[in-house]
Amino acid sequence: MDYAINEMEQETLNATREFAQKKLKPVRAEMDAKEVFSPEILQEFRKSGMFGLWLPEKYGGLGGGITCLAMAFEEFSRVCAGLALTPGTTALGAIPMFLAATEAQRERWCYDLASGKKLWAFALTEPEAGSDASALKTTAIKDGDFYIVNGTKHFISTGKEADFYTVAVNTNPARGARGISLLVIEKGTPGFTFGKKEEKMGIRTNPTYELIFENVRVPRENLLGSEGRGLLYVQETLDYSRPGVAAQAVGIAQGALDETIPYLRTRKQFGQPIITFQALAHKVAELAAKTEAGRAMVYNLTHRMDEEFLPAVKAALENGTPVHDELKKIKGVRWTKYSAMAKLFCANTAMEVADECVTLCGGVAYMRDFPLEKFMRDAKITQIYEGTTHIQKNEIIAALIKEYAAKGE
Repeated sequence: MDYAINEMEQETLNATREFAQKKLKPVRAEMDAKEVFSPEILQEFRKSGMFGLWLPEKYGGLGGGITCLAMAFEEFSRVCAGLALTPGTTALGAIPMFLAATEAQRERWCYDLASGKKLWAFALTEPEAGSDASALKTTAIKDGDFYIVNGTKHFISTGKEADFYTVAVNTNPARGARGISLLVIEKGTPGFTFGKKEEKMGIRTNPTYELIFENVRVPRENLLGSEGRGLLYVQETLDYSRPGVAAQAVGIAQGALDETIPYLRTRKQFGQPIITFQALAHKVAELAAKTEAGRAMVYNLTHRMDEEFLPAVKAALENGTPVHDELKKIKGVRWTKYSAMAKLFCANTAMEVADECVTLCGGVAYMRDFPLEKFMRDAKITQIYEGTTHIQKNEIIAALIKEYAAKGE
């Protein structure tokens, strides 16, 4: 299907597809089985320029937008959703920084971000604060020119491999959700250590760790935006990042079909290829249609987002202002409902497609040396991280209620 992609997006699509096939596919099974982060693949990502895909050319990026980022995530995940997280989680950790940062902060962090020299991670989830981000307990109390941070984060993707962490903290616990702020904390800061490394069902090549903060002194200049506006920046970040998870889910679904259809064409039973059996053929047709529908949702949404995001970035660079402030001037639509819809539909589609493809291919698909069982394991996380399917439904219905109330209906 033609999604009216521009020249840069087509180049992104071609480059990421080739990268995935040549660099990721040959090692995906070994890396998944070993459950290790690959420094060699990290170097390949750095050489390819993929970390700077969505960042301005000023910082050494390629000047793409949300659509280019989603395309890359889809193509990488079409081969291996775990390896796709090497640049993916860095983008997630850096988006709130890029939205809220001052010009001076962008100068400090964006060059190494675009080159991939420094990796980022997003630290929001806690043992008692998952879907309810307002319940977080990690505190950051002012002490002169520093904040003293105490608390624990868990299920943090890229774990100890990151260099910078965008951390949600409570700078004024008495204000509850309105006391939440975002701090950038660098690995190696005294008092910042790592706890448990999780053993996971899927996305095994990306390490997931617990972060522990014990009287960590963080400079006040590492505060993003204003105190108490952290949840606003988190929500804005998720609006832009959830389409990336949706694109990842589309990639997983497409990758499962890429393995299934050739197998069904060559596998014979009762003297004929099993894809010619109508029951199986109709199921494949349904799965392919849902995958394409998910892709259409993602790229329609990200193209609309880029109509605001890219001009806001340009204005922020010209005016020396935060991107968030420029978005407020031109933003016509809040993306929360649409991002939630895309993630909900695509994540459920990925899980359905992977599950059905295993069933269609039978016993061989249950074996480790056939890639489908990995696609099925990887698909599940898209229904969980960056907001579970239930949270997406909450976001959607809350927006609908507000819309209809505004119309008096």
